[in-house]
Amino acid sequence: MQLQNKSRKLAARGMLIALAFVLSWIESQFVFVSIAPGMKLGLTNLVVLIALYKINEKEAVVINVLRILLVGMTFGNMFSFIYSLAGGLLSAAVMILMKRGKRFSKVTVSVAGGIMHNVGQIIVAMIVMKTTAVLYYVFVLWISGIVAGALVGMLSAGILKHLEKVEL
Repeated sequence: MQLQNKSRKLAARGMLIALAFVLSWIESQFVFVSIAPGMKLGLTNLVVLIALYKINEKEAVVINVLRILLVGMTFGNMFSFIYSLAGGLLSAAVMILMKRGKRFSKVTVSVAGGIMHNVGQIIVAMIVMKTTAVLYYVFVLWISGIVAGALVGMLSAGILKHLEKVEL
């Protein structure tokens, strides 16, 4: 019984990592360069939010880091990996803190995660380029972070409602 439960949990986590990987690929097919370079839909945050609320904080971070590593090795390069990792870790940290506070909705947590992902990437850009000149761009990305975060938050809240009786 215990082995079967462990196998089920491992399979669920593997499916979440695979889903995040596929969502990353889908997201890479949409190019918003004409609107704002670097803008993304944030679809993989769906998986992070589901893991955060349905499993636990540690596993949500592990799933996110594994997704970033796999996507970086498959579709990216060292710079894209570093930018994604910085954004993903800062985003996850803020979402975890907000979730612990229990005063914020899933949508608000998602919006904060979207914004902080962009902040993490801008911080890396400032370090890599050795300038603060790129700091202005954070405001452009905040708009996309708010919009995408709200949409992803609403979608994840709906998915989580349907998963209430499912054990992951």
